Amino acid sequence: MKALIQRVNTANVKVEGHCVGAIEYGVLAYIGLGHEDNLQSVQRMVDKILTYRIFENTADIDKLGKLDLNLQQVEGGLLLIPQFTLMAKTDKGRRPDFGAAMAPDKAEVLFNEMVAYAQTQYINIASGQFGANMQVESINDGPLNFILEV
Repeated sequence: MKALIQRVNTANVKVEGHCVGAIEYGVLAYIGLGHEDNLQSVQRMVDKILTYRIFENTADIDKLGKLDLNLQQVEGGLLLIPQFTLMAKTDKGRRPDFGAAMAPDKAEVLFNEMVAYAQTQYINIASGQFGANMQVESINDGPLNFILEV
């Protein structure tokens, strides 16, 4: 499993022109699921995203400007977007190989379980729609982007 996380000032996702998920300040997370992923691995990823310290500490003068706070501490939002293309193998040729991505029927179930788990761990969760043609808008803060793997 891979996640591309971005610290954002705002982000939203639309399907057929209708907003299906939106957050203000927080984390936009694109999620790629592989063949070996399961409920435990998505739970570990959610826990990692929620506690990954990518927000600046502005309250403590000794830590001013340091990436010292996590999403929960700044009370930001988390927008989860299913993104099978993160699993693409790109080291050879000119066309991505998506063989490492989990089959769509299984990935949809697991992604929905991920969202459900995230909602039990934190209040401000939004998500995209699996299998839909989504338009994602975001204002990246920093920009700060990280690729996480579990």
